Amino acid sequence: MIHAKNISHFYGKDKALGNINLTIKKGEFVSIIGESGSGKSTLLSILSTLLVPSIGEVFFEDINSKDIKDIDTFRQQNVGFVFQFHYLINYLTVNENIKLANENATKKEISSLLEMLSIQDISNKYPSEISGGQRQRAAIARALVNNPKIIFADEPTGNLDSKNSQNIFDIFKQLSNEGTTIIVATHDISLASQTDKIYEVKDGQL
Repeated sequence: MIHAKNISHFYGKDKALGNINLTIKKGEFVSIIGESGSGKSTLLSILSTLLVPSIGEVFFEDINSKDIKDIDTFRQQNVGFVFQFHYLINYLTVNENIKLANENATKKEISSLLEMLSIQDISNKYPSEISGGQRQRAAIARALVNNPKIIFADEPTGNLDSKNSQNIFDIFKQLSNEGTTIIVATHDISLASQTDKIYEVKDGQL
């Protein structure tokens, strides 16, 4: 599914990552752990095509990311993103926020997503009217509305309590079992231990 080959990245003269090699299979639930500043978010950004590595290559199903001509279309068709902050638009309802990510999504498709995530009752509410856990699940629904092959999540439970954090990881496990590849950057070792594989980044090394 994803193969990173000899990845290194620099910010100016500072090396963030050095010679990273890894392979992630379809349907795997993988966590990337490390202290703040270790390079885990940089690695996640490179794997998700949000950042081009200084050195090295990333392959998606044997396609070199450098050969993808329309990266925006590629992301829309293949990738879903979940971040620590939900990035929902405050003046749009939950339903409208999800619809914004895929204008072709039907009402039934969105309803099915909300039901799967147990937030069907907040469809017409605004982000300010729902809890942090509900906002993050709405963000996951938005990430799933294009039926992506891969979900990248950067500290998705950073602003949640332990119960809601576990709920988010339970959702990710369910999606992984259904064939979606899940890659999560997290500082929470107890949550990371529930994934199929753990990669630790320390001082830019894997």
